[in-house]
Amino acid sequence: MATVTRENIGLLNDKITVTVSKEDYLPSFEKALKHYAKAANVPGFRKGMVPSGVIKKMHGPAVFSDEVLRSIEKGLTDYMTQEKLDIFAQPLPSAENDPRKLDMNNPAEYSFAFEVGLKPEFKMPDLAKLKLTKYNIEVTDSMIDEEVKRLQSRLGKMTEPETVTSDENVLNIKFEETDKDGNPVENGIVKENSLLVKYFSESVRPELMGKKKDDSVVVQLKSGFEDKEREWLIHDLGLNKDDESSVEKYFKATITKVGLVENRELNEEFFKEVYPNKEIKTEAEFREQIKSEIANYWASQSRNHLHHELYHALLDGTQVEFPESFLKRWLLNGGEKPKSPTQVEEEFPIFKNQLKWTLISDDIIKGNNLEVNPQELRDSLRSQVMSYFGSMGADSNLDWLDTYVDRMMKDEQQVESAYRRLITEKLFNWAETQIQPNEKSISVEDFQNLQKEHEHHAH
Repeated sequence: MATVTRENIGLLNDKITVTVSKEDYLPSFEKALKHYAKAANVPGFRKGMVPSGVIKKMHGPAVFSDEVLRSIEKGLTDYMTQEKLDIFAQPLPSAENDPRKLDMNNPAEYSFAFEVGLKPEFKMPDLAKLKLTKYNIEVTDSMIDEEVKRLQSRLGKMTEPETVTSDENVLNIKFEETDKDGNPVENGIVKENSLLVKYFSESVRPELMGKKKDDSVVVQLKSGFEDKEREWLIHDLGLNKDDESSVEKYFKATITKVGLVENRELNEEFFKEVYPNKEIKTEAEFREQIKSEIANYWASQSRNHLHHELYHALLDGTQVEFPESFLKRWLLNGGEKPKSPTQVEEEFPIFKNQLKWTLISDDIIKGNNLEVNPQELRDSLRSQVMSYFGSMGADSNLDWLDTYVDRMMKDEQQVESAYRRLITEKLFNWAETQIQPNEKSISVEDFQNLQKEHEHHAH
């Protein structure tokens, strides 16, 4: 039986030395050689009749090393299980270990050393004492009006009037690069696009009124478009937005088609198209449904914000010591790909924060018996698939769905992703029950500013 010694070599960093005698590994070595002899195909010998000396010469050194190292590994695993060591990552083999010293012809006592990083004890902040705010976002009439107009336009009918009459006209335009007088530039840019009249600058829009198919205007990018639209157009024309000369270019914009979206009327037909599974007959009911959806959206955003605040309160309010030297050595050589010392130093702060959150979240999950059962995983994957198809009718044939979800349940990556999402949601749902936040009404604009400020501090 292997003998094990353990010594502390740094903060939360121990060295474990496993020593095996020849009695620990020789029996399994001899057994392995006999197995090789039975299965070996060696020219000149019948299968299963190869002399042990030949087998030992051919496979002995490799098998000997394997069996010694397997005994070492078993001794290490048994010790860590017995001592209930809670460690980070995997034990790191010591640099002093040298498998080349293993000699089949001179079986002896062998010792191999390993470093382990021990997980620390820590105390999380008392969530009940946190000063957090839960925001109630106000849904205004103007927000409802804006959504009604958006839906009327999105589901509107596209018409083709003869002339341009408003900022809402959609123009199909052929852009041809010219000089400021409208003369074509040799090998210049030629590109067709579609854009609203209101994307042009206020100084150009009057020129477009009354224009029809095949009419044109000469515009300069710098003065012809509003800032946001100009940036989008520069990209679409294949120009470099960082090149200051790009905005100086002139283009002849020839109208190839005039369009206009006629907004839908607020009637039962329209309400049914927007909400096929609801009985909405009046504009008041329609607006109430929109208000409810807007309120639910912003309530979800508010809750996400509260969860982000909780995350940072837990992360920043929990003091955790780490075996940093061990973890850096592990990052250097113990991961999937070796890293350079510079990479390790650059990545370590983020890695340490991720590790800290893993410790905190695991502690909450275990301490409160949070779990995700198979049915919850199935339901989550099912909802994920259904979301791809939007508002599919309730009476649609969905026999294929269970078969599709069955396949997803066999995909480890899909299941792991769904599990992480669900267990994190349960973690924050639990944490939310432990706090006593102040409630505050707030406008959408002020709440969005809070979100931006939060994102800025998070980075």
